[in-house]
Amino acid sequence: MTQVVLFTRDLRVHDQPALSAAVRTGEAVVPLFVFDPELLGRSPNRDRFLNESLLDLDRSLHRLGGLLVVRAGDPVDEAVALARETGAAAVHLDEDVSAYAQVRARRLREALAAHDIAMHVHPGNAVVPPGDVVPAGKSVYSVFTPYHRAWAEAPRRTIDPVPARIDLPPGLEPGPRPNPEDFRPASIDLAPGGEGAARKQLESYLDGDGARYGEVRNDLAADRTSRLSPYLRFGCISALEVVRDAGEVPGTEELIRQVAWRDFFAQLLAHDPAIQWRDHREPPADIPTLPEHADYLFACWQQGRTGIPLVDAGMRQLRREGWMHNRARMVVASYLTRRLGIQWQRGAGHFMHWLVDGDPASNAGGWQWAAGTGTDPRRSRSFNPVRQAERFDPDGEYVRRYVRELAGTPTSQIFAPWLDPAVLSATGYPAPILEVPATRAPTSPDQTSLPLSPSSTSSSEPSSAALRTAKSR
Repeated sequence: MTQVVLFTRDLRVHDQPALSAAVRTGEAVVPLFVFDPELLGRSPNRDRFLNESLLDLDRSLHRLGGLLVVRAGDPVDEAVALARETGAAAVHLDEDVSAYAQVRARRLREALAAHDIAMHVHPGNAVVPPGDVVPAGKSVYSVFTPYHRAWAEAPRRTIDPVPARIDLPPGLEPGPRPNPEDFRPASIDLAPGGEGAARKQLESYLDGDGARYGEVRNDLAADRTSRLSPYLRFGCISALEVVRDAGEVPGTEELIRQVAWRDFFAQLLAHDPAIQWRDHREPPADIPTLPEHADYLFACWQQGRTGIPLVDAGMRQLRREGWMHNRARMVVASYLTRRLGIQWQRGAGHFMHWLVDGDPASNAGGWQWAAGTGTDPRRSRSFNPVRQAERFDPDGEYVRRYVRELAGTPTSQIFAPWLDPAVLSATGYPAPILEVPATRAPTSPDQTSLPLSPSSTSSSEPSSAALRTAKSR
């Protein structure tokens, strides 16, 4: 009665439903991870974080008497081959909602059934699994507030303890050990991966700023958000465990609400996987027309050279850390879609290349929300980056941290430096690439003025031409 556990993105031993179920039902358990060439290489940051998390998982399994079996190739083919090799009765895995994950699960079920091997999918990634709460007469919630009410009242599964022991079948070839050093990240200040780091981060945050999350989460310079998103994205820590532990600390209601947003976007994607690349709703009428020089504007935005300090600070934080403060994410997304008139899909692609917490559901959901094609009831919402900076970075510390040219600029000039040409001349900071309302018009963008590095785009980021072609099909 050997059981195979296929790890995909719940890389932990605490509250791991697939692993717990396999241990309960089988005499021998084979923990398996498959390096999928379809997913590797999309983000150097996530590849590095993934490998650190796998190494940590392997150590945890070893302490329980097991180890992580590693293979490379098509995960369906490799899981079926290992199940047949070990005489497994079933393959267990945790539920996932992306378009790719849903196709992978269907393929795996069909391939296993051909060999009379069972497949069990467990709800381990969400607090409330997709489909567990639905509105009357509909199959999915499209508005967050009523979803949140239902989510808060929904029954929760029991948190699984760490298995007491894992027994491997004899003669198993484990494959190569995960080696983070084989994967060089693109960002120099990347967070460490792994369940150990995730649990330390949760504990320290709840002991520190957790109780003040609601009042400090928008303070850009303070950087007092939980920083748990990469660990939730890879399942290094259970979202259910985060909500349980946070619920024991007064003042964490807003933190728990953010986890509910994660589940909200997941249930939308589970219902319609195409919203990763297709508009959830028709774009609002006030979206600007795509400019002829869109590729140049997009490159300026990518590199943090728009001439708008808060936008540039956010984009440079993204490159430096593989992460961005959530308030800055909303501002840069609004600027790209509502001011530059560039499709949200291009911004979402750039984020997925750099973000270590790049999650298909949350990324697409957040970008569509900002672009007015998603779930925001205020479809014409637009963030003024100067006002946002004055409100959430009043001393200019966040801008100075990431826009080094402006480090010595007085606070009175740092949010709109184009108002004084002497500031731009002295610092080398660029004028805005678009005219800023109610201010002096900046110079027109000069395609030769910005040195575009070969890494300014990636194959995972669609070009404007590719998006026009896709839209016409």
